[in-house]
Amino acid sequence: MASRNRKAVPEAMAALEQFKYEVANEIGVPLKKGYNGDLTSAQNGYVGGYMVKKMIERQEKSMSENK
Repeated sequence: MASRNRKAVPEAMAALEQFKYEVANEIGVPLKKGYNGDLTSAQNGYVGGYMVKKMIERQEKSMSENK
């Protein structure tokens, strides 16, 4: 079975990585480059969930401005 964990736009990986650190800093999760095994799954999940929330907000704003 092929992996489904592929980026739709591979060129966006660096931007997503930077965004992840910005979000973690914003919500107070001590994410650092490299190993983060000292963080809980809840902390990591919160970063991912907040990233999705912010991306949706940005897209909705962009869509409303284009009407």
